Amino acid sequence: MFNYITGKVAFLESNMVVIENNGIGYSIFVANPYSYMEGEEVTVYVYNKVGEDENSLYGFKSKDERTLFLKLLSVKGLGPKVGMGFFATGSVAGIVDAIDRENVLYLKKFPKVGDKLAKQIVLDLKGKLGSVNVEKTDAAVDSFDLISVLESLGYKSQDINRVVPNVDKNIDIEDQVKEALKLLLK
Repeated sequence: MFNYITGKVAFLESNMVVIENNGIGYSIFVANPYSYMEGEEVTVYVYNKVGEDENSLYGFKSKDERTLFLKLLSVKGLGPKVGMGFFATGSVAGIVDAIDRENVLYLKKFPKVGDKLAKQIVLDLKGKLGSVNVEKTDAAVDSFDLISVLESLGYKSQDINRVVPNVDKNIDIEDQVKEALKLLLK
């Protein structure tokens, strides 16, 4: 089993990144491939899904994301593709908080998560996420949320990738969006 892969981002696709390591390109499904930059040296923590007709790698920017993903996979009716959807628009801290507070409405905002699955997630995981460290705040998570918001507003990924590095990460997400919109309009 793979734990992590360190290498250069060879290229991006709509739902994955290809990481080159020692001449081998690993296709890794990620929640938001546009949070990576081509040519950048990265470490991606992976989950290797092996099935009858599947051998896939799912990647995460931190061990905590992967730990939470593995906990989500333990929920009846939740597979890896649905689990990846949680990381497209949510942060680890937000997801853990929603589960611990039984916030079904927050959980239902994720793709393919309805009322029944959201309640099952709370039932199976409430109080069992102590191994997920939510104290860390990561600028990549902030950028990731900003990228998601800008994509939902219809901006192209190349424009988003151009302005996101210039946005102050120490302000709240609403102010980050305002600042990014100003930069996009220039």
